[in-house]
Amino acid sequence: MIRNILRILAGSGFEARNLSLRVLLRSFVCQKVFGVNRLVPWPVHPTSKVLCPKKIDRGTRYPGLSMGCHIDGRNGIKFGKNVWIGPRVSIISMNHDPDDYFNYLESSPIKIGDNCWLGANAVVLPGVELGEHTIVAAGGVVTRSFPEGNQVLAGIPAQVVKHLDCYKGKK
Repeated sequence: MIRNILRILAGSGFEARNLSLRVLLRSFVCQKVFGVNRLVPWPVHPTSKVLCPKKIDRGTRYPGLSMGCHIDGRNGIKFGKNVWIGPRVSIISMNHDPDDYFNYLESSPIKIGDNCWLGANAVVLPGVELGEHTIVAAGGVVTRSFPEGNQVLAGIPAQVVKHLDCYKGKK
């Protein structure tokens, strides 16, 4: 049975490297059997929510695989290669109209560059662009774009707290 599940996952473009079999099976059962995040074509943690996955370019990793994430792709989200997302991260691409809460505002898609890391409980708001090798510290709220890259952002609202050298890890 496990081989059949892995074959199905492999056929859907799923890459099993660096993920435990337990995480894969739990995600598969919750998505395909119980229907949690059924429309998302990549594995998502059962406690995470992904809205409008067809407008999300997931890059090389799996947004929402960490627990408790909220990823709202209604205005579009583009993830670069090797983007790491911690638990309880919220990436919100669409906001309410402040004059009429029943309407939503259109904005440009969120863009997250290659080799970024969003720490636990980080929040990225509509229209934000993060440059390559940007780290958002745990609990940071990114309200504006930081396209420069090679930096650490922290605080509410987020600001640059440290500059980094170029990313040296595997890409």
